[in-house]
Amino acid sequence: MTCKEYTIANGDTVRLYSYVVKSDIGFAPNPFWNYCTVACCKPKIRRNADLNDWIVGTGSKHNVGQDKLIYAMKITEKITFEQYSEDRRFRNKTPRFGPIEERGDNIYYKNNDGEWMQIRSYHNEKNMDHDLSGIYVLLSDHYFYFGRNAILIPNKFNEIVKKWSGYKCNFDDNIVEEFLEWIENNYKTGIHGDPYDFEQKLNDIKKSC
Repeated sequence: MTCKEYTIANGDTVRLYSYVVKSDIGFAPNPFWNYCTVACCKPKIRRNADLNDWIVGTGSKHNVGQDKLIYAMKITEKITFEQYSEDRRFRNKTPRFGPIEERGDNIYYKNNDGEWMQIRSYHNEKNMDHDLSGIYVLLSDHYFYFGRNAILIPNKFNEIVKKWSGYKCNFDDNIVEEFLEWIENNYKTGIHGDPYDFEQKLNDIKKSC
């Protein structure tokens, strides 16, 4: 799919990728530790999105409801899985004991033989090839995460909302800039609520994409 580029008021050329967050547990995306990260799920977006592009995740009828915004992030870094696993800034995103800590998405690393290994988390070996096919991890220190406090997207931005699976990235000319202005002018960056399925336990692994 060829995604349309938009030039916004500050001169940036951006693309916007919108998809449905089917399971909002704080894993994909992971909004904790001062960065919103997408390291698992959505491999096509992770391969193709670039710096300054935006990722928008909307709700489903199984969580906060359709037409609501769970999160929006501006991509400020794009790195490989190896870089992610080795960067000290993201050590806290390696899963460990704790309600927030176990949701870490820094779960892939290479052993001494150069083989990919996986730390047990909300994804297991069945998800490994799918996750790694995305090649990159998308990171943001400029994001809006609402989780269970997801906000209703105004009707004039209905075109942004993706229905069903996959993603969309082609919109009318002015809607992307207006949508981003709406977020930036009305909300502060950072975390505005816990994940919708924050009570889901690691022992109750479900498909999280």
